[in-house]
Amino acid sequence: MFLRRNRRRKNGETYEYWTLVETVRTARGPRQRIVATLGKLPGLDEDERVGWEEVTRLLDGHPRETGQGDLFRTPSAPPLWAQVDLSGVRVERVRDFGKVYVALALWRRLGLHQFFNEQVGQGREKVDWATVACILCVGRFCDQGSELALGERWYAHTALDDLLGVDPADVYDNRLYRGLDQVLPMREKLFTHLRERYESLFGSRFEFLLYDVTSTYFEGQCQRNPQARRGYSRDQRSDCKQVCIGLVVTPEGLPLAYEVFAGNRADVTTVEDIVDRMEAQYGRAERIWAMDRGMTSEDNLDYLRARGALYIVGTPKSQLRQFERELLEEADWQQVEADVEVKLLAHPGGQEQFVLCRSQARHEKEAAMFRRQRDRVREKLLQIDAGLRRHKAKPAPVERRIGKWLGRHTAAEKVFRIGVQVEDGWAVGLHIQEETSRLEWAQHAQGAYLLRTNCREQDPQKLWRWYIQLTEVEDAFRTSKSDLSLRPVYHQLEHRVQAHILICFIALAMWRSLEMWAQGAGMGHCGRQILKELDTIRSMDVVLPVRDKADVRLRVVSKPEKLAADLLEHLQLKFPNRPKIVQNVVEKNGT
Repeated sequence: MFLRRNRRRKNGETYEYWTLVETVRTARGPRQRIVATLGKLPGLDEDERVGWEEVTRLLDGHPRETGQGDLFRTPSAPPLWAQVDLSGVRVERVRDFGKVYVALALWRRLGLHQFFNEQVGQGREKVDWATVACILCVGRFCDQGSELALGERWYAHTALDDLLGVDPADVYDNRLYRGLDQVLPMREKLFTHLRERYESLFGSRFEFLLYDVTSTYFEGQCQRNPQARRGYSRDQRSDCKQVCIGLVVTPEGLPLAYEVFAGNRADVTTVEDIVDRMEAQYGRAERIWAMDRGMTSEDNLDYLRARGALYIVGTPKSQLRQFERELLEEADWQQVEADVEVKLLAHPGGQEQFVLCRSQARHEKEAAMFRRQRDRVREKLLQIDAGLRRHKAKPAPVERRIGKWLGRHTAAEKVFRIGVQVEDGWAVGLHIQEETSRLEWAQHAQGAYLLRTNCREQDPQKLWRWYIQLTEVEDAFRTSKSDLSLRPVYHQLEHRVQAHILICFIALAMWRSLEMWAQGAGMGHCGRQILKELDTIRSMDVVLPVRDKADVRLRVVSKPEKLAADLLEHLQLKFPNRPKIVQNVVEKNGT
């Protein structure tokens, strides 16, 4: 339970009151319920004045310890008075504060500070490895592309030296690289720790898991990394070597575990490895797996059934043809969204069932793509035909040219039947024909897709919603690549690449936890927008020329703008708002 300040504006006036709020677990995740409305409370209607020495308490979200009689009274420090020359007041040492502060709060609330302290311990190193791990993950959370950039530029321009007590001179690339080596061996224990924290913080359950594969590419040759191979690139960088990453998440998008595969590994061959890993970690249970059609093969489905696992998977587009009659019939369709309809179909064998889906928005998109490809292929074929009628050519190069263009437009190639006219061993023209039956089927199949499951659930709407949660994995990949700089990878050694991916995984767990935290506070789940607003908050030194004394340097945090302040209030996250007097400051290198 906690106290929440509420503001209501009416007739141009702002009214404030307090409510006692309780966080409860529900089937849809953590929710908050008002227990009592308390009205105005003496002392609480003023902002709590807290100093930098209480940062750890603020990050953990703990209230200040007070006596029973001081429950609604905020202790105040005695005033300090001085005569200041206003013309000489200046601001120095401006540092990024808001984003790194939120990252540290997430780090501590996920219990990662305790986890790494217990796993690594402390030795004779100047900066303990648990703190180095924190710096690496906070830097990645704040979108730092490399450890080199983190040590050379980024860290010194943030308030982390104040918050962690580590001098910027002690944060450099070699120490960060060695920190990666220290973190990597804890991967398996980290998976277990995060699962426990998800369960206690968000009430997450793990009977339904989502799995998908992505890739990330390298800068450099990576000759000492056997997993670096060329393969199908989701980043449109076929010129670079890559590795594939299989990620398992909960329906809320919280990352549970991952595995790194060679860059030329086919998605369909990764399923057994990841299922074995999850069963070894969480036990074998009647768990539901959701996977896209890239994972679907009869061998994989037989493997899942043999282990008593349930699944709901996408199927290849070609399998849709088996249900042409059901697709064209207008009976038994159920609407799940404004432009999506589903229909439940029985499997002839009885062990499975299919969910036939059609989407109007998807139909319009695929139809436009098909028309564009069809027009391009027809135009190119007519150009080739016209050229051959002017100048004959050998058949083999002509056939290769046709095959090249058809290979670029796979959706449209099936509707064309093409023959090369040959006279005296020379190609003199083309026979171009569109097959009506294939064209009609292509148009009927646009916007339709087929799901396959062995779940006993008979509601096709529920089955569809289970499968569509795979978008959470896709969103996790987008966040990792766009916001957390998973790509490109600059490391060349295999174990450093593995450690880099682990740091990105931890940063993703922090990012998703922020979104769950915000959603539980009723603010939606757009972590990107929250961080954008909080990134405007800075710490700085206000230097005051004091009469008959040396200059007084006050380290303060800027007051958040209204939107940022509202976000912090909803998150129940407080900043130090009492200045800290800094003494014996010696400027180094003009900073």
